[in-house]
Amino acid sequence: MRNSVAVKAFMVLAVSAGLFSCNNSKDYKNNSRATGWDINSKEGGFTYNADYDEQDAGPGLVFVEGGTFTMGRVQDDVMHDWNNSPTQQHVQSFYMDETEVTNLMYLEYLDYLKRVYPPSEERYRNIYHGALPDTLVWRNRLGYNETMTNNYLRHPAYANYPVVGVSWIQAVEFSKWRTDRVNELRLEKEGFTLEGARFAAEPGETFNSETYLNAPSKVYGGNDSIVRGGKKADRFMTKDSTNLYVQRKHGVLLPEYRLPTEAEWEYAALALVGIRSYNVYRGRKKYPWDSQYTRSGNAKTRGDQMANFKQGDGDYGGIAGWSDDGADITAEVKSYEPNDFGLYDMAGNVAEWVADVYRPIVDDEFNDFNYYRGNVYTKHAITEDGTVEVLGVDQIEYDTLSNGKIVARNLPGEIKTVPITKEDTYLRPNFNESDNRNFRDGDLSSTRYYDNFEEVNDPNKRMYNSPVHTATVDSTGGASLQYDTSTARTTLIDDNVRVFKGGSWRDRAYWLDPAQRRFFPQDMATDYIGFRNAMSRVGSKSLKKNKTAKN
Repeated sequence: MRNSVAVKAFMVLAVSAGLFSCNNSKDYKNNSRATGWDINSKEGGFTYNADYDEQDAGPGLVFVEGGTFTMGRVQDDVMHDWNNSPTQQHVQSFYMDETEVTNLMYLEYLDYLKRVYPPSEERYRNIYHGALPDTLVWRNRLGYNETMTNNYLRHPAYANYPVVGVSWIQAVEFSKWRTDRVNELRLEKEGFTLEGARFAAEPGETFNSETYLNAPSKVYGGNDSIVRGGKKADRFMTKDSTNLYVQRKHGVLLPEYRLPTEAEWEYAALALVGIRSYNVYRGRKKYPWDSQYTRSGNAKTRGDQMANFKQGDGDYGGIAGWSDDGADITAEVKSYEPNDFGLYDMAGNVAEWVADVYRPIVDDEFNDFNYYRGNVYTKHAITEDGTVEVLGVDQIEYDTLSNGKIVARNLPGEIKTVPITKEDTYLRPNFNESDNRNFRDGDLSSTRYYDNFEEVNDPNKRMYNSPVHTATVDSTGGASLQYDTSTARTTLIDDNVRVFKGGSWRDRAYWLDPAQRRFFPQDMATDYIGFRNAMSRVGSKSLKKNKTAKN
């Protein structure tokens, strides 16, 4: 009895002293859990953003909480494509544009390029011209569409309509530009860079996010009065001035804007977050809205179409006066109700580019987490003095696409990248080469130990032996375009065709199913394919309860 009383007394004292506390009484916000040293102390030492809460949603983005879902077609395969068998996949949380990129958003991009890289100067001409959408996609040999050809991109009546005529390559370049402009403004608003710096850009004196993180003294052409001209530029500076710039560890800069992967796009379109039905969870949901039909069942809107698509032969919008979907070509963004993630037009209006290289198979046996085909791993080019190589105004490289169009591969102020080498991946178990676009896609040349490079490069011996058209442009601007006239070609699939998802104003309801997938050459454009951006989520899977998902 005495021992029992003594033990109880000891336990009370121990708990009071914190010896057996279930919760750690220290939050280690301002000192190290590893060493006990102070963080961000005035005496110097390690600096860190101890006040970081969680990632903000970038402009235009909404939060999409990740999870598992059935990716692929579960409805009847009436087209007999056999290219999208259902697989169970898991997608991490991310952010996504609530609408497609609009004409107004894209015109802002074009205006920036025209201002910073004047096309009147010959060495910059193809930067601007290479970014221009193809407005001729509206033309039809047996149709009169000149109104859209002349007005759709630039007329204010179409400002908030989704941009079209943009190739996959152009969409990727827009995403890079958007990343830099958003982060540039964040640094300025936080007081790290000079106020108004974004309006003083000149060729070779622009801001690039990766350059700032890896060689901050080289952004804005090395003008330190701009880079460190803000009122709070010294917020994270240590006593010995070793930390002069914002770094990744401070959490100020956002991850890159990019095209969503096919898995992300399909997951976001389905929006299972608002559904708790077992059949829907197992993949039985047909559209972004909660219905098996394209018309609304809501009492107030009963019979209204839920998306903009082709109703039937010669019917793109119904009878005048009581239109079925309110549009004949594209519709203004937000014309229809959003899905349960808050995303608009994930079915209809325009189909959308996604990041993936197209292959008929989705190899879930190899990977079922953040599935994506198209990885090409590169690294920063390093100079002889050990620093990253930042491209100057005379180092712009251009690509001539298969259709003869010239686009800029890089811009001044960016870090030069090179492919990783076999030495970089020596004894690495998860990847062993730079280009992984054709990894495990069904042909012999994609296997790990296949080394017959001569056969790999012979289009007559490849499984995906698509036509190889060539286009070259000489120094005078003269183009030489050569079609591949071989009769040995058996497919249109190669490493340069990309997936696009979702139905469009030109498509029947069959294509509104988020699981549907089609492909198109990455350097070509149409009047029915647009795009929207995504951004990876860093940190927790879910938003904190006191935070909002919208910006």
